[in-house]
Amino acid sequence: MTWKDIEWLTGITKLPVLVKGILRSDDALLAVNHGARQLDTTPATISVLPEIVDAVGGKVEVYVDGGIRRGTDVLKAIACGARAVFIGRPVLWGLASGAEAGVRYVLEMVRQEFDLAMALSGCPTLAQLREISFGDRKIISGKQRCYQVEAARR
Repeated sequence: MTWKDIEWLTGITKLPVLVKGILRSDDALLAVNHGARQLDTTPATISVLPEIVDAVGGKVEVYVDGGIRRGTDVLKAIACGARAVFIGRPVLWGLASGAEAGVRYVLEMVRQEFDLAMALSGCPTLAQLREISFGDRKIISGKQRCYQVEAARR
């Protein structure tokens, strides 16, 4: 798929077009009006999220699709500026192991993990995110962006 394909698609529909696979700020700027890229061996989504959020500057919503396995992954992505996350593989695992009930179980488990992570971080609501450290990542309250910092243990 090329940027011309995305331009064509956005020209023939009034529906929102979600672009998956943006991993660089220059592509994020193009995606404000257009579309996607697919590459193998790309960086982890969470590691490029702050750059992408900064690049689009609030002109579009940023969703995370990739690497979301636990409730803490959801918290980190939202705190880093994502509007929402998509949960793929865990849902498929639930479907494979328990059909509809398995999917419900997985989604409920992720929701409970997310609720617990919010409580343990001292953030009862998303609007009240406080400064939180996750290993070598630091969440800065108010800005809702991740910044690399020296790990406290080093």
